[in-house]
Amino acid sequence: MRKYKKVYIEITNVCNLNCDFCPQTKRKAEFMSETAFKQILDQIKPFTEYINLHVKGEPLLHPHLGSFLDISYEKGFKVNITTNGTLIDELTNMLIEKPALRQINFSLHSFDGNQNELSKDVYIDNILKFSSRAVLESNMIISLRLWNLDEALLTECQRRRNLAIIHQIEEHFALAYKIQGNLSETKALKLSERVYLNQDVEFKWPSLKEEEDFNKGYCFGLRNQIAILVNGTVVPCCLDGEGIINLGNIHEVNFADIVTGQRAENIRLSFSNNNVVEELCRKCGFRKRFNK
Repeated sequence: MRKYKKVYIEITNVCNLNCDFCPQTKRKAEFMSETAFKQILDQIKPFTEYINLHVKGEPLLHPHLGSFLDISYEKGFKVNITTNGTLIDELTNMLIEKPALRQINFSLHSFDGNQNELSKDVYIDNILKFSSRAVLESNMIISLRLWNLDEALLTECQRRRNLAIIHQIEEHFALAYKIQGNLSETKALKLSERVYLNQDVEFKWPSLKEEEDFNKGYCFGLRNQIAILVNGTVVPCCLDGEGIINLGNIHEVNFADIVTGQRAENIRLSFSNNNVVEELCRKCGFRKRFNK
């Protein structure tokens, strides 16, 4: 039986921000029910130990997130969450108390370009305070992400766009070194025990409107990961946010049958042979990172 390093489960496709780098979904706004979540976990249990509670949407918005984390723990899953962090202050105690929660990734760059009640300093400070508490009171890993560089302009000037946030991080963790001289796009920088900073180029969500790339290449979709959208649609990876490569619906067809179905097998085997058969995959810039 094929094992995945992680399975993405989109518990909601609703978000409280409107970021330039993350197009709003055209799908109906939904929040996954506890019943559906339990059924999904039961079906994917033989295939993975790790689940990520997002594709599109902000997982911290889900009113039953605490219950979802409890259910995940009871069923033996380790949970990763990626969040914009705007709600972290009000959910700090609940999150720290959940043993299923393995890692939280904070997309610090999501604050740019949004009208928010919080100032940027307060927003970053809330995330940093949570990070410090989390590593003291739990076994959680924290990843702070600044994925907003322009791939075509990777100059020192470009990297300086994040200096205000970087200085705030340096002060909070009382670092004896300057982050800017030690940060790269290829390696996470350790700030303290189980707290890391990542800086990278901004990625674009793949779209059928983009220019088509060559049909040779490789991807980890359907090999290391697979994703399930809030309505149950199974897709090859976490970047198919509109369910374009619909492999089947987990509420209608068993997950084990979906991942061994003809379309899924064709995609996986084609990648193994360095071929890209799906149109969306040929228009995915993120895939190029694996083909350098």
